[in-house]
Amino acid sequence: MAHTLFNDEVKYHIRLKQGDVGRYVLLPGDPGRCEVIAKWFDNPVKVAQNREYVTYTGTLLGERVSVTSTGIGGPSTAIAVEELAMIGAETFIRVGTSGAMQPGIGIGDLAIVTAAIRDEGTTRQYMPIEFPAVANIDVTLALRAAAEQLHLAFHLGVSVKRLVLRRG
Repeated sequence: MAHTLFNDEVKYHIRLKQGDVGRYVLLPGDPGRCEVIAKWFDNPVKVAQNREYVTYTGTLLGERVSVTSTGIGGPSTAIAVEELAMIGAETFIRVGTSGAMQPGIGIGDLAIVTAAIRDEGTTRQYMPIEFPAVANIDVTLALRAAAEQLHLAFHLGVSVKRLVLRRG
């Protein structure tokens, strides 16, 4: 019998299977943020918890959506995204906190990232470093429209994902 990763089996790390999540998944790093985010859903249900991966599913405006924590760093995020895609998730939006280096970006402002400089190791396993990490234009425009409609301070632009090791 041929084995495929794209099936109805429970995925090893996230402990989810097809039907457990919506097409759209919000991805905070911190598992503790999942419940806070899920409170914005209609009828949220905690569907799984394993290690750094916590998932809630509910609906927003009639659309089934989920929130899954990724833990810290690119490798654990890659595991979550790969396994979520295997069970039907299609659109991923990273949410969380970050520092800002540009003047004029205030605490609490939203950053809608249009692309990212790939200065880390995980994404090199998927494609050559020369290939840009550009956000989906439709998702980017939807996020911008939502921020404008809600009168939230936001900034569009390129970000950098960097792994910094310091010794001594």
